[in-house]
Amino acid sequence: MPTTDLLSSDAKVISTEPLTRPKGSPIDGVGIVAILQRPSGPELLLQKQFRPPVDKVVIEVPAGLVDAGETAAEGAVRELREETGYHGVVSEVSPIMFNGKRSRTNPGFCNTNLNMVHVNVDMALPENQNLKTELEENEFIEVFSLPLRELYAQCKKLEDEGYAIDARVGTLAEGIELAKRWTL
Repeated sequence: MPTTDLLSSDAKVISTEPLTRPKGSPIDGVGIVAILQRPSGPELLLQKQFRPPVDKVVIEVPAGLVDAGETAAEGAVRELREETGYHGVVSEVSPIMFNGKRSRTNPGFCNTNLNMVHVNVDMALPENQNLKTELEENEFIEVFSLPLRELYAQCKKLEDEGYAIDARVGTLAEGIELAKRWTL
């Protein structure tokens, strides 16, 4: 059941607890780190989507809720295909990650958990040539990709242009930048 947290007498901050986790599932959803294998180097698949809670178009990785009886890997492959049209192969599933009840790291501003799922997309495959999305009628998503080596700088540029950067994308960009600076 949704709950409302009134954190002050002004009631300026409201949080919700979603009812999105399928019975028996340890997670609500997945975030997808989809890497497009291009001759020029690996690119991260991203999307632009308007998010009312932040009143901006947000730069995000593809993501979505898992269905009942579905693993994180299965949900990621399905969501990737539905939202972007790409077909890929799962290479890694992260530990469960949590967004705290009062966290503002999630554009949806809710108490969720997820697995980040790494998916490799072979651009030479025929199914990755003429993409067909399967968006829900209330989804309006623009798909694009950026070279991994430029992700941090491109996030700064996109923010300067007025976009909001989802915490998952920003954290990934920070990690790549730290690895470059420290030659990890």
